[in-house]
Amino acid sequence: MTLDAIVVGGGIGGLSTAFALTRIGLSVRVLEQAPAFGEVGAGIQLAPNCTRILDDYGLLDEAKALGVVPTAMVMRDAVDATELTRLDLVGLERRYGFPYLVIHRSDLHSLFLRACERVGVDLVTDAHVTAYEKTAGGARVTLADGTTQEAPVVIAADGLHSVARALLVDDEPVSSAYVAYRGTVPVAETAGRPVDLSEVVVYVGPGCHFVHYGLRGGELLNQVAVFESPKARAGEDDWGTPDELDAAFDGTCAAVRDGIPHMWRDKWWRMYDRDPILTWVHGRIALLGDAAHPPLQYMAQGAIMAIEDGWVLSEHVAGLRGARGEVDWDAALAAYEAVRPEHCRRVVSTARAWGELWHLDGLAREQRNALLRGRDVHDYSYTDWVYGPTALVPEDEPPMFPVVPLSGVEVGSAR
Repeated sequence: MTLDAIVVGGGIGGLSTAFALTRIGLSVRVLEQAPAFGEVGAGIQLAPNCTRILDDYGLLDEAKALGVVPTAMVMRDAVDATELTRLDLVGLERRYGFPYLVIHRSDLHSLFLRACERVGVDLVTDAHVTAYEKTAGGARVTLADGTTQEAPVVIAADGLHSVARALLVDDEPVSSAYVAYRGTVPVAETAGRPVDLSEVVVYVGPGCHFVHYGLRGGELLNQVAVFESPKARAGEDDWGTPDELDAAFDGTCAAVRDGIPHMWRDKWWRMYDRDPILTWVHGRIALLGDAAHPPLQYMAQGAIMAIEDGWVLSEHVAGLRGARGEVDWDAALAAYEAVRPEHCRRVVSTARAWGELWHLDGLAREQRNALLRGRDVHDYSYTDWVYGPTALVPEDEPPMFPVVPLSGVEVGSAR
């Protein structure tokens, strides 16, 4: 088999990229280190900047059938449950032309896996890549068993702990000291807990927040509980444990406390990101997804950015193919790197700032609440830069949200 590209990593970013490149006529192999393709987690939110791409791929109807299209996103105070602000998602779809969708992460992964199988992607499991190197004609990867594979280009979608990233920068993941618990509950088992599945709801509180929304056509209720770990702040290794979960939400409203017993308690996700980098390409080796820009979860853009990466790369490849189908990979990778890093830097920085905003206490919390209550529910000026068609054309950077001093934190300043 003559390969045009190797994609390392069979997650959502890797599979969506492999599909994008294969559908324009390239021969692509995906190397996944696990014994089978799969995805862990629960719900995932797909904003219009992602559903736009799913539509282009011919996958949006299938995704909508698997998920839920909510009508509003609502932010409430986690202490007293009062509504702070909401985003009209029906109006959002009218503005951007594509819906806001929530879907089970495993359903989205399976959708891309089936799409890859249909177009003939070479899917390989038990293939743990341990090293990358440039070659005269492209790039080479070395696997744990000592074998090597080569292609004109290697796309490293190898996640937060990317091996390929070390070719470009000597850095480590940054711990936020926050941890996420997740859980899904059949809606039939939530009697006595009235939940509007037409809404994505986030309760923001001092040092914690709680999210819930429907999945699988409204059959499941997805819940996420996030909190700052005192053990992490104290430098202890065993942090984010269930006892900390219970303590973190003890002072929240009844609607939140009622959801905490339904969290999975045998696993939790410590929240890391990395400082943004603007160089993603090393010869014919390119970073993609969390390998390039792992964010904190507050913008709900992590998987979306990875899907965008693959779409942008494939668009440039398609535009730079010669009459005989040959790809000018150097030009395509240069175009990819010219567009994506700055946009993703903004998302990573904004996610950090939003995390601070969500978790304020005292007077700063009261100021935040007053600010949010004064917002027009149809004001999309702070979502245009991320939900609009920004992926291909760099734009001047707009404000992330109103600049309001809150306890010495200038919210709206990216750090």
